[in-house]
Amino acid sequence: MTIRIGLIGSGNISQTHAQAAHQVAGAEICAVYGTNAATVEVLSRQSTAKAFTDFDAFLAHRPMDMVMIGTPSGLHAEQGIAAIRAGLHVLTEKPMDITTARADSLIQAADERGLKVGVIFQDRLKPEIIELKQSIGSGALGKIVLVDARVKWYRPPEYYSQSRWRGTFELDGGGALMNQGVHTVDLLLWLFGEVAKVQATLRTAQHAIEVEDTALAILEFAKGPLCSFLATTAAYPGYPRRVEITGSNGTVILEDDRIVASALMGSKDKSDKTPIEDEGAASHVVSDVRGHKAILENFIQAIEQNGHPVCDAREGRKSIALMEAIYRASRNASGGGAN
Repeated sequence: MTIRIGLIGSGNISQTHAQAAHQVAGAEICAVYGTNAATVEVLSRQSTAKAFTDFDAFLAHRPMDMVMIGTPSGLHAEQGIAAIRAGLHVLTEKPMDITTARADSLIQAADERGLKVGVIFQDRLKPEIIELKQSIGSGALGKIVLVDARVKWYRPPEYYSQSRWRGTFELDGGGALMNQGVHTVDLLLWLFGEVAKVQATLRTAQHAIEVEDTALAILEFAKGPLCSFLATTAAYPGYPRRVEITGSNGTVILEDDRIVASALMGSKDKSDKTPIEDEGAASHVVSDVRGHKAILENFIQAIEQNGHPVCDAREGRKSIALMEAIYRASRNASGGGAN
């Protein structure tokens, strides 16, 4: 079975989507839509696909089974709903959109038409992160007590100034939290479940943007663990994401999606300090497409078998809800729920 894919967007992340699709057996890019005719032409030519700058004409193109959305975050739900109404499955970049209200509209549209919506949170399919989740679930770490998650990245001024949407409330929805921190927010929810209480401080410390470039939150999970969470784009020169998890039986450290240290009671300590290059710390271009490839394969399987993708729309909504709670807690300077 061949799955024919339309790309919505022709920027950096859509190039990643195209590269991933080219590596998936049975996947074929058939159409590319964007507002920049030059980049649309380049990407469509590379994919031997039809180029569109008219969105309605793009949605009417056939044969086409699904779309991958790589446009600014604040357009995801609107464009996803339009695709669903055209009878197409939707796989969208993170976040699913910038508000839970918009996410709910997308969920409702998909439910009404019986179509799939997936969100690209590739952490959920990375081998050592799966291993970590299994360790937590098996009780190997004991009772989880404390989590420390840090996304200390750097974005130069031109990252924002040369974009019409990055760093804006309207299309980015937020800054270091909503854009760069969202993968870690999803990871924390996937590993530890619902958050019961939030305290937070957000500020624009360095960049000339509308939104925050630094977010610091204390999260109290319903199942007990406390978590300190930091996301910033002001930490020059940028460092790998790091998540430290401490349970009653020991500590495991995840750095740049690899388990670099594991110290458990009764076991020989393991550590791996081999230097590794971080995609997010120094660059905003994703050159390693293995995660996107795995997500696309998983989504296609969900379509073919009428199953659920690893992160469907309802799962994707959870990270938006928690980020809304962090923003709300920062504004109110008091704890708040994340429902």
